[in-house]
Amino acid sequence: MSKLIEFCDVVKKFNGIPVLNGVTFSVEKGEVLCIVGPSGTGKSVTLKHLVRLLTPTSGSITVDGVDVATCSDDELVKLRDRIGYLFQGGALLAWMTVAENVALPLEECTKLPDREIAVRVRHALRAVELVDAADKYPTEISGGMQKRAGLARAVVRESDIVLYDEPTSGLDPVTSITINRLIKKLNKELGITSIVVTHDLQGALAIADRILLLKGGKAVECSTPAEFTQSQNPDVREFLAAMKGETL
Repeated sequence: MSKLIEFCDVVKKFNGIPVLNGVTFSVEKGEVLCIVGPSGTGKSVTLKHLVRLLTPTSGSITVDGVDVATCSDDELVKLRDRIGYLFQGGALLAWMTVAENVALPLEECTKLPDREIAVRVRHALRAVELVDAADKYPTEISGGMQKRAGLARAVVRESDIVLYDEPTSGLDPVTSITINRLIKKLNKELGITSIVVTHDLQGALAIADRILLLKGGKAVECSTPAEFTQSQNPDVREFLAAMKGETL
């Protein structure tokens, strides 16, 4: 595999206080990288840098060799076309049906004919096993189904990179397993490169190719699930011990 995404010594300060403090890691094309760590350690901030919702105070972030922070507006548009983003709350519009929500990125950002949009929406809904809910409104479906609808919207533009911000937050264990299974399914079937920010360590161990631990604004470990659970890094051991009662 080849490196698709690279963070190199990334620092991000808010009001002079570093949230990211020299973060360095890479993501291989086609892999699932799960980012874990204590609350407030910069996990979601890391994701936002990839689509230039935030820019680093120093350091660099590249996607396929393109520097995200300094690329032109045209390059940024092309980059964002490649990236799907599943927000923590699903972010569905209540006055639109599931199908209309999923179609929104295609209607706003492409010139595809209605027939092609309909085909892509149905394909995306089928991928997340939600075809039967196409004509329902967000308030008429469960939280897990809302997350799946958000996931369909994230991949409907045939993105090759998808960013997941706490995809199982607020879901029961059974529904969380379903969401994690779908993330891995899309990764395998569509060749999507996935970055998953999560508090669900059990889920991360199940779906990740590698797990990145952030602590104190730094990347302190990035290894396979098997290596992660056996790591002798004190920060990893402390994290696993803290999570043991909840997830292991």
